[in-house]
Amino acid sequence: QMGTSHELGQNFAKAFDIGYQGADGERSLAWTTSWGVTTRMLGGLIMTHGDDAGLRVPPKVAGTQVAVMVVRDDDAERVSRAARYLAGDLVGAGIRTRLDDNVDTGFGRRATAWELKGVPVRIEMGPRDLDEGVAVVVRRDTGEKMPVPTGEVAARVAELLDEIQQALFDEALEFQRSHTADVSTVAEAIEAGATGFARLPWSEVGDAGVDELGKHAITVRCLIDADGGVADSDDGEGLIAVVGRSY
Repeated sequence: QMGTSHELGQNFAKAFDIGYQGADGERSLAWTTSWGVTTRMLGGLIMTHGDDAGLRVPPKVAGTQVAVMVVRDDDAERVSRAARYLAGDLVGAGIRTRLDDNVDTGFGRRATAWELKGVPVRIEMGPRDLDEGVAVVVRRDTGEKMPVPTGEVAARVAELLDEIQQALFDEALEFQRSHTADVSTVAEAIEAGATGFARLPWSEVGDAGVDELGKHAITVRCLIDADGGVADSDDGEGLIAVVGRSY
């Protein structure tokens, strides 16, 4: 499933001479499609995972997975050097990392900026942390803070990124399930569709049901078979219609 799906026929293929060689060795015009994988997908990601503090970007698609922050430095700039070393260690472990050593800007303001951007993990280092041999690792999804020995940070962050990825998925799936109702009539689907999805037998919908749903800005989002798979056609036995509002 993508942001949208449009079968565009061969008009664009004709205009731009897009062809392919078939199994028979003959050249044919391509059939083109559009899947809406740009702004629609980004909007869906923001709506699904964002919270009141800003974005919460799943680690697998986050441009920056970790922000290493210098809380404040001492006269010898020990913290900045340690933070640079730690950031390099993370990069070496294949983790997309940014170093934030701009101590001229207040720490709180910088931390809020990283939260707004939805970076999955923030690592805070200050003089006291350096003296104790730890860095404070902060999860964006839960806000949990944990001191981790600096030599173990890269391994622990790699684990955390996997945990955060799964946690965001589980949270989104649970939200979807809790906002999906199984109903048996179009009237019940209209009521449930005001706040979420409704599933009902496709045989109960028909053209009249589609029209009635449309009066309430509710449409059929997809058809599934009894096992939850994608329906091959709209005239099979036991099909389920998933209906809801389109945004």
